[in-house]
Amino acid sequence: MTLLWAIVAVLGATAIATTLGLIWRARTGRARTSFGRSEERELAEVAAAYGGLGEHATLLQFSTEFCSPCRATRRVLGDLAGRRDGVVHVEVDLTDRADLARRLNILQTPTTFVLDPSGRSRARIGGAPRPGDVVALLDSLTEDRHVAA
Repeated sequence: MTLLWAIVAVLGATAIATTLGLIWRARTGRARTSFGRSEERELAEVAAAYGGLGEHATLLQFSTEFCSPCRATRRVLGDLAGRRDGVVHVEVDLTDRADLARRLNILQTPTTFVLDPSGRSRARIGGAPRPGDVVALLDSLTEDRHVAA
C-alpha cells in the first residue's frame, strides 16, 4: 500500500506543477490593462529621463544585464518603434536601479509598459511581449488619438 501512496503523491505533484506551469506560461508576455495606477507619474518621469516620450506612444522596457529574454524584447520593441512614426522605445537597465524595481513593483524582467503620449500607462507586460499584442495596443492608441481629435 505504501508504493501506491507514493505513486499517487508523485502523480499529484506532477499534475499540480503542470497546472501551475501552464497558468504561468499563459500569463507571461500578455498585456494587462488593469493594474494599479500609483506609478503613473514615475513611469512618465523615467521615460523622459531615459529617452523621452513618443508623440504617439512609448514602449518603456525594464531589463537587467544578464536577462536573455530582454535582448530579444529589445529587438522586437525597437523594430516596432522603428516602423511606426511617433513611437519611441526606451530601455532602462535595472541592474543598478533596484530602487526603481521596488517602487514600480517590477518582479521580473523584461517588464514593458506601453505609455500614451501624456505618459499614462495603458498596459503592462511581464515577460517577453507578444508582438501581436503590442501592435494591437499601438493601434488602439492611434485610434484613440484620432477619435479625440
